[in-house]
Amino acid sequence: MSAQMDQLIAQFENFQAKLRQAEARFAGVGDMQERIAQVETTVTSPDGNVTVVAGAGGTVTGLRLAPSAVRLGSDRLAEVIMATLRQAVGGAVRQQAGIVDDAFGDAWRSAQPHRASSRATGCSPRCSAPPWGPNR
Repeated sequence: MSAQMDQLIAQFENFQAKLRQAEARFAGVGDMQERIAQVETTVTSPDGNVTVVAGAGGTVTGLRLAPSAVRLGSDRLAEVIMATLRQAVGGAVRQQAGIVDDAFGDAWRSAQPHRASSRATGCSPRCSAPPWGPNR
């Protein structure tokens, strides 16, 4: 009976230790949520015609067109808007992923934020060049 009791006590202590670890990990959730709410990335196209602001979750919160943007033509303007949008959304997604990573560390690290960023920006996580170019 004593061996069984020792085993039960050990299992209970292990459970308590895991519970303390989980509590410690989630202690900073409120701060993390506040930081995520402040996420904002602003990107302006190289020609200065388009500016996009993206916030938490990659939500587009602003779009500004310079008066000269209308001279680009509808197809080119659409391309510049989409390229700028991808960069802004990707930046916001990466910023948010960094905040979550800071809060949860090793428990959070996975390829998920990078995949989301790749989908949002249209390039790999290591891609630093914007997808716009002079002939696009």
